This record gives sequence, C-alpha cells and structure tokens, in this order.
Amino acid sequence: MNTSYSALDTFLTCPLKYKYSQIDKIKTPKSKEQFFGTLLHNALKLVHAPGILSPTLEQALDFYSKNWNAEVFSDETEERAAFAQGVSMLQDYYKKNDPSKVNIVDLESRFQVEIGEDDEKHIVSGIIDRIDKTENGYEIIDYKTTRKLPSQEKVDNDLQLSIYLGGFLKRYPKELENLDKVKVSLYYLKHGVKLSSQRTLEQINQSKQLIVDLIKEIQKSKFEPQISGLCDWCGYQNICPMWKHKFKDKKESIEVDKIINEYIALKDEIKSRSDRAAEIQEILGKYMDDEKVDQVFSDAGRILRTIRKTYKYDEKKLRDILEPLDKWEEVLKIDGIALKNILGVLPYEARKDVERVKEIDKESKSFIVKKT
Repeated sequence: MNTSYSALDTFLTCPLKYKYSQIDKIKTPKSKEQFFGTLLHNALKLVHAPGILSPTLEQALDFYSKNWNAEVFSDETEERAAFAQGVSMLQDYYKKNDPSKVNIVDLESRFQVEIGEDDEKHIVSGIIDRIDKTENGYEIIDYKTTRKLPSQEKVDNDLQLSIYLGGFLKRYPKELENLDKVKVSLYYLKHGVKLSSQRTLEQINQSKQLIVDLIKEIQKSKFEPQISGLCDWCGYQNICPMWKHKFKDKKESIEVDKIINEYIALKDEIKSRSDRAAEIQEILGKYMDDEKVDQVFSDAGRILRTIRKTYKYDEKKLRDILEPLDKWEEVLKIDGIALKNILGVLPYEARKDVERVKEIDKESKSFIVKKT
C-alpha cells in the first residue's frame, strides 16, 4: 500500500472519510482552514528561501496579503478575523526567530520510506516543512496552524514526527548512529511555541510496527462513519449517512423539525435550570456551613444535605496487614467489595489496622428535598 501520515490520520479520525478521499478519490473544495494553513506555510517557505538576504517582515506580510483570498470565507467578520490572525502569527514569528541565523538544509523536503516485511511492504510518503542544521546535529520542523497546543507527552509520541524522522534518515542514513543529536519539532504558529522531542531506535521501530498494524486495520475495515468535532469541517457531509437528514428536503420533514426544535429547546431549558440549581446549592451550602446545620426549612418544605465519602487504601500498608493473615490474594486489586467481604472474618486488631490505612478519596454532597 502507498500511504501517508495524512491518510493514516484521516482513517483514525473517520474510516468513511478515508474511503471517500483515498479509495473513491472523491475531490472536495479546499476548506477555509486548509487555505489558511497552506498560505501560512507558503509565507514561511518564502521567509526561509535561500538567498543573500532574508525577506523582511514587510515582504512576508506583502506576500501573505497578495495571496489572500477573501472569497474562501462566507462570513465577512470571520474573514477579517482570520486575516488578522495570520498577520499576528507572522509578526510573532519574526519576533521570536531571526531567519538570517537559521541554517536551512531543505524546505518542503519530499520523501518515501519503505516499511513492512518482504512479503508485504508498504510505502509511506510525506513532505517535511523544514530541515535545519544545528550546532551538533539536525532539527526536523513541521509548522502547525491549529488552535490547540498539545502536551509534551503527545509530542513525544507523535506518529507524524516519527514518520518524518524516517524520511530524514532515508536521506541521511548515517545519522541513525546520532539519534541523540536529531530533534523533531512541531512549531505552533498561533501560540508562538515550538515543542521538540527526540526518538530512540526502539521508538522508530515501534512506529513502523504501528503503521503496519494500522494498514492491516484499513485493509479489513468496513469504513464505518465516526462522528467527532471535526465533522463540522468535513467536505463530505453531503454524502455521509450520518449527515443525511441535514440535506433532506425540508418540506418532507416539517413535523420532525418541530419535534427536533422542541427537544433542543427543552434541553436548553433543563441545562439553564440545572445551572441555576447548582448556583442555589452553592448558596445554600455556604449558608449551612456558616450556620453549622445540615438541614434548612421553609413553608414549602425542607432541604437535607447529605455527604457521601469514598475511600482508598495505602496499598503497601494494606498488604503488610493482610499478607500475614493469608488474605492479601483475596483483595489483590484492592477492591472495596472484596475488602468488605473479608473484614468480618479478620481479627479485631487487624480490622482496626485496616481502618487506619483508609483515607478519603472523594467527597460529594447532595441535597434532598422533602416537601411539606
């Protein structure tokens, strides 16, 4: 199979979208998000293009402005906000980076790497935004225009960066001996933050196996649709079975629309009332704390506050108590029910010891209404 990180990521997001785009080859217009990301990538390619003098911020902004397409956006307010955000990203990039001091090896470097066993080999391709030569090694950089900044843990396990490192190592195979001097980085332009990581040989091999396993999942997949927050930006809504009703002739579903609208309105009302109930509970809770009472009264009835506590146990201390009594195996997972079942047969002193290693895990308060 010939694939890419983008295709694999699409499958993980929605198998049906993968089928539409990679198997059925159904084309969709470029979304406003794709247009925005591509333009920022092209602007940064210009910024770091080889030359005697690096482009100035003004030149980068001029390129960005001339290639802007307002018609991609249906809403004028959104279009203005997006344009301003791109300007801000470029300004911030120049504040934090000096293009003249970066030693660029390559921009938009295309690669193909072969993975899998002899009986079933696969080709994974991609484009690395930027490769830098650092003081003692190399850095692979990919630009991101997404709003969300991931955790360092996610970057340390990012499959895309592992694939890009594989592409880099195909170009420079001797650097496999110097992995501790090769960085892989994601530069989040909205936040002006670069998150970097490294990979060991073991991690590279694990990533290859992960890709092979994922390809096997694709090969046997039934390509079921998967609803997620990304559906709002999907270009296949009009043919997706999960969005079929959205494109149905409204004249055929007037009554159903009324029911849908009523249900949504009721859910909004319930949420509003729940929010207000939570506010009142907080006020009542403070009053009860101040008055040192757990029950209050009015002409309409009374409200009783109850407190529910759940406990956890110090595993080492509990084991020290139960193992000499040959009871540890019965509660190996420190299950609350299992503990309750054996407490009754433990010696009195042992039961007291178990109680001493118990500590509050969670505490929740509830309010019970009793009408008069």
